[in-house]
Amino acid sequence: MTEEMATREAYGKALVELGRKNPSIVVLDADLSKSTKTVLFADEFPLRFFNMGVAEADMIGTAAGLAASGFIPFVSTFGVFATGRVYDQIRNSVAYTKMNVKIAATHTGITVGEDGASHQSFEDIALMRVLPNMTVVVPADARQTCQAVEAAAKHEGPLYLRLGRPKVPPVISPEVPFELGKAQLLREGDDLVFIATGITVGIALEAASLMERHNISAAVVNVHTIKPLDEVLLLQLAQKTGAIVTIEEHSIIGGLGGAIAELVSENCPVPVIRVGINDSFGESGSPKELLQKYGLTVNKLISAGKAAVEKKVRAY
Repeated sequence: MTEEMATREAYGKALVELGRKNPSIVVLDADLSKSTKTVLFADEFPLRFFNMGVAEADMIGTAAGLAASGFIPFVSTFGVFATGRVYDQIRNSVAYTKMNVKIAATHTGITVGEDGASHQSFEDIALMRVLPNMTVVVPADARQTCQAVEAAAKHEGPLYLRLGRPKVPPVISPEVPFELGKAQLLREGDDLVFIATGITVGIALEAASLMERHNISAAVVNVHTIKPLDEVLLLQLAQKTGAIVTIEEHSIIGGLGGAIAELVSENCPVPVIRVGINDSFGESGSPKELLQKYGLTVNKLISAGKAAVEKKVRAY
């Protein structure tokens, strides 16, 4: 895949391919299949697709029942509905019981755009990450989304897959292997490491390249699996570089930044600066305008990188 494509679009296409190979795959949606792109699966496999209507809690319970019957259900709706509205059902019917349910949420983060604060989910990673037995995956581009969907189907147990609305450019080379729980070192560096997830991986790669103008060698890591973290690689990089900047299209509370801060504070204390949504709701606007306003930009990341290196210098 060399063209720009939304991860939700790649998800819909990947489901169809998966459905052709595995008759146990079933898909549930909450009256948003055209937006989540599960309509592609519905068109080809109408008997394995269930439109549950605007009844998300019922959808999660039904998915748990299908999983208990030996099927592999993929459940889809917008991020705010897929996590917050149905949290009790996910907690008790899926996570607690270790049901083999895949929750694939589209329209997450600030790039939901014009739909505004009510539909921009900044807390979904935190909600899913805190649940025992839950795996949390945030692919960086369309190709990685296809890999994540296939891996999710093979994975036994609850899994949350976070997807986006707008088209995104390809950022991960086809040669880079994908494995759940294994972060991807995309760029070597000695002075600093940018740890990114989802659409922010491209921002991190651009920022790292520009850091060379400031005589700072920055590594870049794509953490596509936020739970479980690749603790071995992340701690190696923390020890090697001595400074970390995280970036995510999510609240800095409880998401990737929180997970990294928890990890290194207990095992390898180094300066950590978190770039993301700073404890606020969003607003209506184009994705580009909102990314700029809320600081998910190359320039913001460069400033954070320089500050992290300065913190490291002062510490020593």
